Amino acid sequence: MDLMWVKTNSFIKWLFPKYIWDIKNKENKIYLTFDDGPIPEITEWVLDVLKNEDIKATFFCIGDNIKKNPSIFKRIISEGHSVGNHTFNHLKGWNFSTEEYLENTYLCEEAIEFNSKISDKKTKLFRPPYGKIKLSQSRKLRKLGYKIIMWDVLSVDYDQKVMPEECLENIIKNTVSGSIIACHDSIKAFKNLEYALPKAIKHLKEKGFVFEKID
Repeated sequence: MDLMWVKTNSFIKWLFPKYIWDIKNKENKIYLTFDDGPIPEITEWVLDVLKNEDIKATFFCIGDNIKKNPSIFKRIISEGHSVGNHTFNHLKGWNFSTEEYLENTYLCEEAIEFNSKISDKKTKLFRPPYGKIKLSQSRKLRKLGYKIIMWDVLSVDYDQKVMPEECLENIIKNTVSGSIIACHDSIKAFKNLEYALPKAIKHLKEKGFVFEKID
């Protein structure tokens, strides 16, 4: 496993300073995030774990999945977690025009607003699928009030070549105060997530970290 990929390199953060890679603080706060849901059973399992551990997280949701699973999306909100936009169809920004990408983002935002009461938020959260986004797309979204949320630690739970134990190591060995940790509540990630998430939370709590959602 290439640690330069698991742990975002400081040069990348310097090169793209308008993206949020971590959130510096003196309270040992860290930020657990989940991409690609809501998915039946999987997102619900994640929510059960978070509820049992009494921690909040941030879910970057695909609009089509919100549309298909509105009750799970509403549960995310009702249990006090933050939600963000992950486009309607999980688009890789590099493969689409700025106009197409923004239109897909709008569709996701409509799904979020239709199924929640958070449309009046001044700042909206956005994570580009695959972390791939053109500068023109980023500029437009930021002008619309979005924060582009990337990550400091990538669990790589979605990679079928990564073993569950390695996924756990990716999280616990690279997390520091302020880290934004990227996980996935998706079908292909679940084998690794089911093993790693409870153990990672337990370990990080023992280390004195405090879990917070991103606002």
